[in-house]
Amino acid sequence: MHLQANVEEAAFETLNQYVLEIKNLIAASAASVLIIQNDSIVHEWYSGRHEVTETGRIVDQKSQFNVASVRKTYIGFAISLALYEGRIKTLDDYVSYYLDNLDENVTAGTTIRHLLTHTHGLYSPMKRLFPAGSDWEYNNVGVNFLIQIVQKVFDQPLAKVMEEKVLLPYGFSETGWRKEKRKELVWVNETYAGELGGEANLFVSTRELGYWGYLHLTKGIYGGRQILPKSIFEQAVTMITPPSLDVSLPRNAFFWWVQDKARHPMSELGGQLPMGSYQSLGIYGNALLVIPEYNAVAVRMLNQTERNPAGYNYLKDIQTFGNRVLHCILSKK
Repeated sequence: MHLQANVEEAAFETLNQYVLEIKNLIAASAASVLIIQNDSIVHEWYSGRHEVTETGRIVDQKSQFNVASVRKTYIGFAISLALYEGRIKTLDDYVSYYLDNLDENVTAGTTIRHLLTHTHGLYSPMKRLFPAGSDWEYNNVGVNFLIQIVQKVFDQPLAKVMEEKVLLPYGFSETGWRKEKRKELVWVNETYAGELGGEANLFVSTRELGYWGYLHLTKGIYGGRQILPKSIFEQAVTMITPPSLDVSLPRNAFFWWVQDKARHPMSELGGQLPMGSYQSLGIYGNALLVIPEYNAVAVRMLNQTERNPAGYNYLKDIQTFGNRVLHCILSKK
């Protein structure tokens, strides 16, 4: 996949400077920023090296970062695809319909909708924190169940589903689950057992993460062609939080955070971002933001190594990033 570059560096200087400040604060060695707008790359910036050494590889367009929790949007997409193809009947199907050997005393009443929106209430497969759909709690229990469901309904692992259905058809070559260290990977002392999509080891280049957001923005159109049905992309970013949930709690699409009127203090989205914007954030500082109102996609890549340094608040940081992206886009008009 490839978009034409129509770079406007000056408009995004303050955004680069902000990301550089965060890079230094969280002890990251590598950083990048990419902005796509109106079907062109309008800004692209790279800083640092793959490792904190003078001999480490310099970060560039080929560098692939571990996107951590941003991988959830790929899982969510696989579920949207399964719904479109009839492999999953509805969002409100019970998890027990697809997975065997569950403790029904714990998982009863839990649906796929609950898993996708962090409203499942499960602390583990053996422990429940609250009744499904009654509250919101961010954890990976729902993620792991959905990975199992993808394996069950497609009869192949998540990585293979994404490769065959999305990556190859759209020409993605710098996206994938990686087990072994390679020269193009920004590696953070990591160890993984496999490359089939069951772990948090999805590595993506800055451009291809931007292209992933761009496909959602265009609803699957690339190069004038509708390769996958647009309804799969539309569904993936449509808010599906149980309508009965208290309006003060966060709202999600298929793992995407969605901007709406009922914003929550824990939202990743900056308060200045327009309604309909959606975003995903990973623990290393990587973020993918889509702003449909301005036909724009923004990517930030980092390899954070210091979790909670003095003076750093990750929610304030990611909200500020989104607001600054919007400011830069508006300032270049």
